Amino acid sequence: MSWVVFQLTGSSFQLGLVLFCGQIPSLILSPLAGVLVDRWNRRRLLLFTQSLAMIQAFALAALDMTGTIAVWQILPLSVFLGAVNTFDITGRQTFLTEMVTDRNDLSNAIALNSSLMNIARLLGPSLAGLLLAQTSASVCFLVNGLSYFAVLIALLAMRLAPHVMCHHGKGLREGLREGFLYAFHFLPIRIILLTCCTASMVGSSYNVILPEYSVQILHGNARTLGMMSTAAGLGALGGALFLAARSSVLGLGRWIWIALVLIGIGFIAFAWATQFWMAYAALTVIGFGLMVQIAASNTLLQTIVEEDKRGRVMSFFTMAFLGMAPFGSLLTGYVAGTLGIPFAFIMNGCVCLVSALAFFVLLPRLRELIHPIYVRLNIISPIVAGIEAASELKLMTKE
Repeated sequence: MSWVVFQLTGSSFQLGLVLFCGQIPSLILSPLAGVLVDRWNRRRLLLFTQSLAMIQAFALAALDMTGTIAVWQILPLSVFLGAVNTFDITGRQTFLTEMVTDRNDLSNAIALNSSLMNIARLLGPSLAGLLLAQTSASVCFLVNGLSYFAVLIALLAMRLAPHVMCHHGKGLREGLREGFLYAFHFLPIRIILLTCCTASMVGSSYNVILPEYSVQILHGNARTLGMMSTAAGLGALGGALFLAARSSVLGLGRWIWIALVLIGIGFIAFAWATQFWMAYAALTVIGFGLMVQIAASNTLLQTIVEEDKRGRVMSFFTMAFLGMAPFGSLLTGYVAGTLGIPFAFIMNGCVCLVSALAFFVLLPRLRELIHPIYVRLNIISPIVAGIEAASELKLMTKE
């Protein structure tokens, strides 16, 4: 879709506008989605959202095949898909806990889920770039639409234990208020969500500039764009496999700020890259950092959140992950168009480094607040917790 917009307009701002329209529904609808996901059957919700996304893909294919596609048509279709994705992503995040009932396995499950997503992200752009170079965008849209059938079949084939959804008779407004107060009055959840906002705003903004960067700086074509997208997917796959190999949720907080540092360094390196291999390496680092930051944040949230508020908290995660991205896309597209691509990348890199420093300073306090939850969930043995408490008491007595 980005390639079609670039071919039609040649404008980074227009690319940013399309991404803005595709992501802004998450900012507006995520809180509502969270309340409803806590009340609805999540598998049925996913069947519905995946069907709507399939219809959107076929609509794009039909418009491109008939030669009538235009930016004014792509914009509302982007808004439509953004609204669908808001409910879909929130539903998928919470549905994972219905498939994985042991909290000790949740960290690995989220990472493995991310691995599968990024295998697709690794292969998809590469194949799409080759397909686009040999055929047309309409064929890519058509293949995308057909791929949803596999998802629908997989959802229908699942055999799950009964999961009771309860909302205690509260209205939508009260449910929304309860979820908001819970999420933003507990410091670890609030800080993790704010960090995700920063990573989302600047971390994924390279997508806005990538088509123009591939053509003007690397002097490439659609295949170049596909290969560059594959670099980010390769890095993200590495990050997902790295997290999947971990045996515990313990220590993930440290990796959140390390990932932000990697994203910042990757952006600054990308700003000075003038050759394909340099840009490819920088995007791989950015992809790795983004995956580790988002997946680690996701895992921590899913671990510490109360079950009856899971949908609402994960809707705020969706808002942070997708809802803030359009502002980053719009701002990055504007800065790149006025001050140049290198300046936009350096700006984003510096924001990530400042965010990493802030999280690093707050991390000891966050660990202190999360520790009792880990003990209650047996992630940390009560015996170990007792020894730690006795050691602290002994230290205080000496002081």
